[in-house]
Amino acid sequence: METVTLGKSALRSSAIGLGCMGMSEFYGERDDAQSMRTLERAFELGVSHYDTSNVYGRGHNE
Repeated sequence: METVTLGKSALRSSAIGLGCMGMSEFYGERDDAQSMRTLERAFELGVSHYDTSNVYGRGHNE
């Protein structure tokens, strides 16, 4: 996985992030088992940036 430097810091992140809003009830019923498989696979592939928020699924997505 390609990484990028964040601003002028020494911090690095994957060039691709995983949007996690769909892992909440935002689009309908959630499937926690599928969400875990997705997160595990993204981690295996080198993803280090995960877009999540306390407003996704009323906090479930955090």
